[in-house]
Amino acid sequence: MKVGYKLMNRAIDNKTAFDRSQLKIRLLKERSHDLDRNIVKPLQKVESYNKSFSDVAQHIVTAKGKGKKIVLMAGGHVVRAGVQNYLIDLMERGYLSCIAMNGSVMIHDFEFALIGATTESVARYIKEGQFGLWKETGQINDIINQGYKDGLGMGEAVGEAILKGDFPYKNISLLAAGYRLKIPVTVHVGIGYDIIHEHPNCSGAATGETSYRDFLRFAKILEGLEDGVVMNFGSAVMAPEVFLKALSMARNLARQRGEYIRHFTTLVCDLHDLPEDFSVEPDKNNPAYYFRPWKTMLVRTVADGGKSFYVKGKHSDTIPALWSAINKAEKGV
Repeated sequence: MKVGYKLMNRAIDNKTAFDRSQLKIRLLKERSHDLDRNIVKPLQKVESYNKSFSDVAQHIVTAKGKGKKIVLMAGGHVVRAGVQNYLIDLMERGYLSCIAMNGSVMIHDFEFALIGATTESVARYIKEGQFGLWKETGQINDIINQGYKDGLGMGEAVGEAILKGDFPYKNISLLAAGYRLKIPVTVHVGIGYDIIHEHPNCSGAATGETSYRDFLRFAKILEGLEDGVVMNFGSAVMAPEVFLKALSMARNLARQRGEYIRHFTTLVCDLHDLPEDFSVEPDKNNPAYYFRPWKTMLVRTVADGGKSFYVKGKHSDTIPALWSAINKAEKGV
């Protein structure tokens, strides 16, 4: 793929704006990568796991049988945990209706597909002023800019580019799998959150519009959440906040139709220590109150008929465990 890209900064003459044209952008081959494709795990059954996975798996199998939505929301460390094959397998078998990710998932997914490696040392490269400034990774902006013109969402645009482009390791790309299987993969970003926003070819208009298209697509998906499942693996901010707003929109329309979206299952998997009874949100004086997945996904959104589950663990353990539990539930064991 080409490594040159066009400057996207109409405010370049404004003395109050940072001049991105002066940035030194280096090639990915000059970067030391912390992870490579060898971390991607082959499918392997887990024999023993938390009972909550059995309960959630049964809800997932039932939801699939009823044609209800099964949504997985993810933070960047999910891809870095090497569980891509598990998620792609669930997509191929119809056990995921949508994957919603933040921008870091998209970037890691893109780099894995392109060079079979990802992740840089923030501690090292921030000292050099080089963190995030890698030419090939910045090509994501070109894809987003074109997707903006073509009326696509961010996830669809990047997924199509990976699937159809010269990406040697596209077989482990969640975005490419979503495009191939026609399963929505939505990307929810905040301006300035991701390394590609540093680059001269980043367009705020294209970034905002394509991600907003994904948000509206995600809200549409939640219209089918009654009797469905929503899962959050490792997203402390994006997942609970995007889910909260999109669910409110979906419920607003449902109520106007004399319907409701109340009976669904939520699962949160993270490393926080939650009490055995997490059905009541913590007091505002408790630091845990500000762990949004607890109050939003485990309490408030399921308060009128839903069920919630929490499992503490690493994604490299919890996602294979969920996959194994779904396989067992599928067989009716």
